[in-house]
Amino acid sequence: MPELENELETYKAIKEACLRYLMRREHSLQELQQKVGAKGFLRQAITPVLEELIEQGLQSNERFAESYARSRVHKGFGPLRIQAELQQRGVGDCCFEMAAEDIAGSWQDLLEQVYSKKYGVEKSLDRQEKIKRSRFLQQRGFPADMVQRLFRSQSM
Repeated sequence: MPELENELETYKAIKEACLRYLMRREHSLQELQQKVGAKGFLRQAITPVLEELIEQGLQSNERFAESYARSRVHKGFGPLRIQAELQQRGVGDCCFEMAAEDIAGSWQDLLEQVYSKKYGVEKSLDRQEKIKRSRFLQQRGFPADMVQRLFRSQSM
């Protein structure tokens, strides 16, 4: 009997911790497992709680991916970087293309916005400066072919 009460208390404590995290912002399943696990709860005890939260629609990896991608697009990050960050958070298979389309229209438009915000409209660039700017954009997560397309369109 005391074991059952202890399990019930643990279940409630895990659920409360998860709900506190989810009230602040969306979390991926992996993030919740890590955060709640860091509080000292065993993975076997966490799993049923998370399954219940998913079933109730309180936790959704798709919703997390969309929310996360939207915030990263707002900060000017490209598709490669966002995809890598989502994979680190355990939701790399989710589609997030809508976030860029909603905000910028397309990834190319977003790239142009990021570039013009950082560098303005300077037309004539030497080779070193193009390499430097290209590296910046690629570190932001934009594919090399998109960056090259941007420079070709600017040189016309």
